Amino acid sequence: MGERMCLILFSHENHPVYRLVLAANRDEFFERPTGEMAFWESSPDVLAGRDLKCGGTWMGITRQGRLAALTNYRDPASAINGAPTRGGLVSDFLVGTDSPRSYLERIDANAWQYNGFNLIVGDRTRLYHYSNRKGDIEPLGSGVFGLSNHLLNTPWPKVEKGRRRLSRVLEGGKAPDPDSIFRLLADSSRPGDRSLPDTGVGLEWERALSPLFISTEAYGTRSSTVVLWRRNGRIDVWERSFKPVKAQPPLATTLHFRFSV
Repeated sequence: MGERMCLILFSHENHPVYRLVLAANRDEFFERPTGEMAFWESSPDVLAGRDLKCGGTWMGITRQGRLAALTNYRDPASAINGAPTRGGLVSDFLVGTDSPRSYLERIDANAWQYNGFNLIVGDRTRLYHYSNRKGDIEPLGSGVFGLSNHLLNTPWPKVEKGRRRLSRVLEGGKAPDPDSIFRLLADSSRPGDRSLPDTGVGLEWERALSPLFISTEAYGTRSSTVVLWRRNGRIDVWERSFKPVKAQPPLATTLHFRFSV
């Protein structure tokens, strides 16, 4: 499964003060080595975590306002053995200089080589979604969006619930409260079986993967990220990492970064 977010909720151009409000959970096997969010020594303008197994990342943002985030498209029946790491799609955009559309056009030419993915990329003026399971470069306008392990705004229960709750956090132009967003991302309640998708992993795994916040013995939500990007250029980023131990609530540490583009 590796190197990706499993839930990304975001409000884009939909608030009087914030051009982007983003909330995301990264789900992963606990044994997979991970570097916490930091400005990279090799690329000091890039703020992102690190997948220490394959070297990519699942989400990041730069001091110039380049942003990228990835989710896997869950379809085990079509898995490609030996496919390139999808985390490189995020890091290559962050350290590069291509415009978001130009980058996605370049990715599209070789996207068949990868296992299924969704990619969100943008800069100070534009934001796009691309999936190699759909093939369209989709410019994103104003709205509240949700992305899990299918296509953008697929009405899975966690996506629908997350979009509703993020909309409530922001309704009436309210200033978003990071703690409220983290509470949203910490929701571990499961929907009923009738509303679960069938992605080929079996009912028990569909149940386990259905909450916004996932917790199993070997696999679960490793970190939650909140990005608040004001129209005046100030960006606040929080990453809350969870230790893979059985604790309620899970033991967590939180990092906060602030800079302007």
